[in-house]
Amino acid sequence: MTALLAPLLLLAAGMLALGRGVDGFDALRQGAGEGLRIMARVLPALIALLPAVWMLRASGALDALTALAAPLLERLGVPAETVPLMLLRPFSGSGALAAASEVIGHAGPDSLAGRTAAIMMGSTETTFYVIAVYFGAAGVRKTRHAIPAALCADLTGFLMAAWTARWFFGG
Repeated sequence: MTALLAPLLLLAAGMLALGRGVDGFDALRQGAGEGLRIMARVLPALIALLPAVWMLRASGALDALTALAAPLLERLGVPAETVPLMLLRPFSGSGALAAASEVIGHAGPDSLAGRTAAIMMGSTETTFYVIAVYFGAAGVRKTRHAIPAALCADLTGFLMAAWTARWFFGG
């Protein structure tokens, strides 16, 4: 059934266009053109963001930040193994996935740290990537309070993930 989903959606869109008297191909062409223009506006931010995350990791700064933050987070009930994930998640989904994979591989999938990492991945967002894409697509230059609010939401997600893992799985 899932293999038929895409063709059925295309068929439904074509039928809807016919029913409303809209040139479906022209609408598709215009939408693709607009998507390319948005991508051209967003691409410079992404080109800068991805190497910056890689450099943070390669320079050892991530390890230093982990060592600095671990004692405080441990007191808050957050496993120290998840600190690299917490530091990378707002910047890079793939970097965070790699950090979560390391935690799960090292501590085990059934460990408190592994379960916490999995919950963190599902309950937080790649904040700076999302802001770069959506604000760039909308042409917004000044984010005002969006970044601090989003980072507060990420912190809340990280803490609640750790506390939820402890509550459900003990530790």
